[in-house]
Amino acid sequence: MSYEFFIAKRIIASKEYKSSVSAPIIKIAITAIAMGIIMMLVSVATGVGLQDKIREKVTAFHGDIIMSNYDTNFSYDDQVPISLDQEFYPNNGFFPNITHIQPTASKGGVIRTETDFEGIIVKGVDENYSWNYLEDYLIEGRLPIVGEESLNSEVLLSEYLANRLQIKVGDRIATFFLREDTSKPPRSVGFTIVGLYNSGFQEFDEQFLFADIRHIQRLNGWASNEVGTFELFVDDFKNIDAIGNAVYLNSPSNVDVETIRGRFMNIFDWLDMFDFNIFLIIGIMIVVAGINMITALLVLILERTHMIGLLKALGSNNWSVRKIFIYNAMYLIGVGLFWGNLIGIGFLFIQKYFKILPLDPSTYYVSEVPVYLHLNYILALNIGTFILCLAMLLIPTYIIAKISPVRALRFE
Repeated sequence: MSYEFFIAKRIIASKEYKSSVSAPIIKIAITAIAMGIIMMLVSVATGVGLQDKIREKVTAFHGDIIMSNYDTNFSYDDQVPISLDQEFYPNNGFFPNITHIQPTASKGGVIRTETDFEGIIVKGVDENYSWNYLEDYLIEGRLPIVGEESLNSEVLLSEYLANRLQIKVGDRIATFFLREDTSKPPRSVGFTIVGLYNSGFQEFDEQFLFADIRHIQRLNGWASNEVGTFELFVDDFKNIDAIGNAVYLNSPSNVDVETIRGRFMNIFDWLDMFDFNIFLIIGIMIVVAGINMITALLVLILERTHMIGLLKALGSNNWSVRKIFIYNAMYLIGVGLFWGNLIGIGFLFIQKYFKILPLDPSTYYVSEVPVYLHLNYILALNIGTFILCLAMLLIPTYIIAKISPVRALRFE
């Protein structure tokens, strides 16, 4: 054990240290460190959590990358079919970084009850459809069975539409679809509701109904190997633009490729603003904590002027004396980080599992504050805060070099 560390340890353990003039300032500095790490943990956990939750909701309805035939249709109503006989389907290994490909087809219609009606988009899916996301949003009933030999009428409807139309699981609904020849009356298809979902994303909940893709093929007069779109899922959403570009370059010339970032640019531009806010909060908290630590360290140095003079008179150089106070500061930063992590992570766990803080889903697309917890960013915040605060504390220790042992001892 170095003598600098030994002296720093004795200073921290001494009763005079705890009841000295600097004690209140030290407590304020420790509190600033703790509050700073709490704010940083909460901002990262909730910011990244909100980004992930909203991205998952958009992906649940559209996939990460959408492939379709070129046309001038900008609605969800697929009008020009694309053949299933593609080199990339169902070969998931054809495109790099793509984990799953699923065909879908959508068609606009109207649900009509005795008292109400609602416009909807019937999204046709087959046995290859990934229900992973929608299964999490299922609140009543079950998922529809699709792809069996005999075509059934089972559908999955949103709770939002069910409440507006005053219908429930088990009810049969009449859905009407326009024909290409508008002079003819709309075609009617009867569906049976087997499940209700609630994603919390009203923009999608108020539109989508999920059914067997063969209903859409029959309504559009398509062959069994014709679909509306292919939805692709990427292995790393952070690289979606690069992956989307690679898919586009390796796709047939008649196929259009669009990422959900491109299709829902306004949503993802809004989400990107969270990154700036998170970094801004982290920067402010580190600066505030650092300034408080600098103040506490300066008071400690001035309070120990006699000790500094004595150590210098006994032969210690400036760097050795500075190390004593740096060790002292490391202890204070460690205490602040300990309490900050204990309170911050504890609060985040409570929010994650008990959801005590709600949000307005019409504004934030989620009903409660989402929390993302990962060891990597927790360690990064703690290590980064510790190093940056310690680096800032190197500056005030230079005052030790200005203290003359003769003057310090004479003053005493």
